[in-house]
Amino acid sequence: MPRTTAHRTAVLAMTAASPLLLGVWAAAPAVAHGAPTDPVSRVYGCSPDGGKSGTAACRAAVAANGSPFTAWDNLRIANVNGRDRQTVPDGKLCSGGLPAYRGLDLARADWPSTRMTPGASLTMRYASTIPHTGTFKLYLTKPGYDPTKPLTWSDLPEKPFAQVTDPTLTNGAYRLDATLPSDRTGRHVLYTIWQNSSTPDTYYSCSDVMFPAAKSSGAQAGGGSGSATDDRESAAESPAKSAKPTKSAPRSPAATGPTPGTAPSGGSRAEAGAAPDSTPVASTADSDSGPSTPAVAGGAAAVLLLSGGAALALRLRRR
Repeated sequence: MPRTTAHRTAVLAMTAASPLLLGVWAAAPAVAHGAPTDPVSRVYGCSPDGGKSGTAACRAAVAANGSPFTAWDNLRIANVNGRDRQTVPDGKLCSGGLPAYRGLDLARADWPSTRMTPGASLTMRYASTIPHTGTFKLYLTKPGYDPTKPLTWSDLPEKPFAQVTDPTLTNGAYRLDATLPSDRTGRHVLYTIWQNSSTPDTYYSCSDVMFPAAKSSGAQAGGGSGSATDDRESAAESPAKSAKPTKSAPRSPAATGPTPGTAPSGGSRAEAGAAPDSTPVASTADSDSGPSTPAVAGGAAAVLLLSGGAALALRLRRR
């Protein structure tokens, strides 16, 4: 075949194939994908790369899904434009309403979770493939959330507790800094929405998190857990609490008013609202060792009176 004819044939072949090549290129998925890896999202944790696929919840999710979550970074919807609540149906927030991820919507209380501290700082690691501009919105389910019921929009506050725009992609991940709400206890869902501004896509993800359980009402009424033990230790450490009650010194019959430093008969000084009294209290040994000083003085006066009377009578008889 002459050289000119061969060249013309090659050009015609390329021209004929170009529509097919363009169609394949256009159908190829975008490479700007991502999902949270810390706190681990359901879609990543249950994927072959996430290391949680052997858990009961992930096995159930894959079974309900009908296939493994190999495309864990592709949970996205195009052209949402901020209409998340109008686009994603209730009960399907974790899957974004996409049939290929429906297993993520199972209402279970045993999803792989990440422990969190209320009010603490959070640094989310959101894995991605190439840099893209956009805004991340982080929501945390409201107090009282029930993980055994399907997740709905009413379980989330109207506004996110954190919002980050155009963070830097470093070592394959965005790092989103935020402060967690301080009023959560038990199991919750951290819901993340990433709305791209350089593509028409919006990404959705659910990360299950666990906060410390609330203290029981009994522990709070007693001043915290172990309050009985704390009370016993406080009594052992305080001599005033552990000392035996002292016996009061006997009063003379003429004493009718309250002894100075004692409380009225209606109750203690604290109950009466009086200030603490600093008057020293007689010890038990002093009150039990013998008669009080006024009794001794009274006896001596009686002896002197009798002796003087006897001497006067004797002197009168001698006259």
